[in-house]
Amino acid sequence: MTDNLIFMDPFPRNEAMVYTPSCAAALAQMGRVVAHWGSRAPDDLVEAHLADMTILVGQTAMPKHRLDRAPKLRAILNVKANWEDNVDYAECHARGIQVLSAAPAMAPAVAEFCLTQAITLLRRLHLADPVFRAGSEAYGIGGNAGAKSLFGADVAMIGYGNLGRALAPLLRPFGVRLMVHDPWLSDGYLRTEGVEPVSLETALSGSDVLFLLAGVMSDNEGFLGRPLLETIRADATVVLASQAEIVDFDEFLSLAGAGAFRAAVDVYPEEPVPEASRIRNTPNVLFSAHLAGGLHASYARIRDTMLDDIGQILKGLPPLRMQKADPKLAAKMRSR
Repeated sequence: MTDNLIFMDPFPRNEAMVYTPSCAAALAQMGRVVAHWGSRAPDDLVEAHLADMTILVGQTAMPKHRLDRAPKLRAILNVKANWEDNVDYAECHARGIQVLSAAPAMAPAVAEFCLTQAITLLRRLHLADPVFRAGSEAYGIGGNAGAKSLFGADVAMIGYGNLGRALAPLLRPFGVRLMVHDPWLSDGYLRTEGVEPVSLETALSGSDVLFLLAGVMSDNEGFLGRPLLETIRADATVVLASQAEIVDFDEFLSLAGAGAFRAAVDVYPEEPVPEASRIRNTPNVLFSAHLAGGLHASYARIRDTMLDDIGQILKGLPPLRMQKADPKLAAKMRSR
């Protein structure tokens, strides 16, 4: 047993997600584990272990005054797969404390879900089942009124982070024109990724299929308001799969409900969505309840990447699999 203290505070993740028996056994080989489940760890529990904490797994608030009392801390691993504004990222960077996110582990499942939503909307599969059950189906071309194909389509992504990079390889076999708008990435970099850098206006008005994948930051919340949403190509397929706060959600639903474009929505400004919310009565939208990433396979990847990178860090080596926080970017994020 080493003298490393691994502090587990992963809420809203639970033991089944990030602390299976095999994972617990692996962590026990790396150090002494203190774990809290069911809520964020109370302040007194965190404070009692700051002086000895080597690895922090979770979304615990770590402002500078706590970092000052955690001289042994070498890494903070966010297993919720986002960045929260309760960590002093600049101070961590200055002290050589690795701040990591499990977001890359969630991306494959979310990308798969995005592709499924897009094809479902394009082929109108969500409408075919109730028509068949009612006995009013039409066969072949007669039942394909309004159906479209992904093959050869103009496809755009707004945002090209972990999710965009996982989605792009799934789209390429369809021979699409693949455009990306991401103001944080250079045109040269995007071209090396095999995608076409475009303006926001081109992404919105020039695509048959539009994936809204950007994260919400302090300076872009609600940036897709009605004037921009109205420029989306008529009858385009729009998949909102990252964070609802990047759009004016009411206006987005208003336009989609009126049939301006086809829309699939998996994320909401408030979750769970209130039972009486008008969202539930919006027509012409394919809704799901934040299902994209929440698979057992995703949590297995989180555990694997977490164990790998903790092992690397405790050996004095750089982490390899989780996403490293950029202090400037992470501090601007407004993830829930």
